[in-house]
Amino acid sequence: MHAIRLHAFGPAENLVYEETPDPVPGPGQVRIKVAAAGVHLLDTALREGRTGPFPAPVELPTVPGREVAGTVDALGEGTDPGWLGRRVVAHLGMAPGGYAELAVTDATRLHALPDHLGEAEAVAMIGTGRTTLGILQFTELGPDSVAIVPAAAGGIGTLLVQYAKNAGATVIGLAGGPAKTARVEENGADLAVDYTRPDWPRQVRAHLDGRTATVVFDSVGGDTGRAAVDLLGKGGQHLVFGWSSSGLLDGEPLTFTPEELAERGITSESVLGPVMLQKAGGDVRTLELAALDAATTGTLRPAVQRFPLADAAAAHRALETRGTTGKVVLIP
Repeated sequence: MHAIRLHAFGPAENLVYEETPDPVPGPGQVRIKVAAAGVHLLDTALREGRTGPFPAPVELPTVPGREVAGTVDALGEGTDPGWLGRRVVAHLGMAPGGYAELAVTDATRLHALPDHLGEAEAVAMIGTGRTTLGILQFTELGPDSVAIVPAAAGGIGTLLVQYAKNAGATVIGLAGGPAKTARVEENGADLAVDYTRPDWPRQVRAHLDGRTATVVFDSVGGDTGRAAVDLLGKGGQHLVFGWSSSGLLDGEPLTFTPEELAERGITSESVLGPVMLQKAGGDVRTLELAALDAATTGTLRPAVQRFPLADAAAAHRALETRGTTGKVVLIP
């Protein structure tokens, strides 16, 4: 098979498209003929040798990637034969191997795909979609809500805008540059503003005409995140799930002292990791199933940007320079 292999930590150019032996499924496992593989911003940091949530750098050489969809073409010993030939999607967890024509995973990680859900869209929902629904566990949205979504043209941002609009909320989407703000507007935001313009908070205030925001979905932190929080009214929520403006792994989330929060009359909390899983009842598959169901019914429509598998390096560069919209997916 062909796969993307990383032989040395470093820049995107270290991702090499080459032939490798076909993987063989072990007991209780399946092999998937990959039709789409997800690319995560975390992958770019792991490529450089930074560990993130992992206890140590990945072992080299490695095939990156942890989200795949395709068709089961081989079974390991003891695996339910009913999986053979089925279209599936899976999050591989802590094990890499997704950037490839073939990938192996435990059958317990599989979700069967309905005929009308594409593999690329399924890949977007198995990771980005489940995170989005995990974030949304921490707030209640309705007609009285005013939601601010920084990075609204990204994979999670796109879904947050749709969910909030479905709930009847007023949605303010922030994105960098006119092309991305146009996408945010097309996605249904009541107002899409370019956060690279220094006057963007004034635009939001003018649009709200005396209303204040009730929730900020903050994945960027930094000056943009702080300016968004300044638009919150009393009782507002600041939900933190990233800090891309200050570096993915070596940056710091936007935080406030208890005194600042009391003075503003708002709350601020990080919603990633164990707290999200605990909120979901301890089972990440609950979020995965809900995300896939939302895409299947059309309640949520993931945005996908495709790259050929051989161009994984270009996909990484585009992610690192904020040159993407929606979920980045590799197509073998």
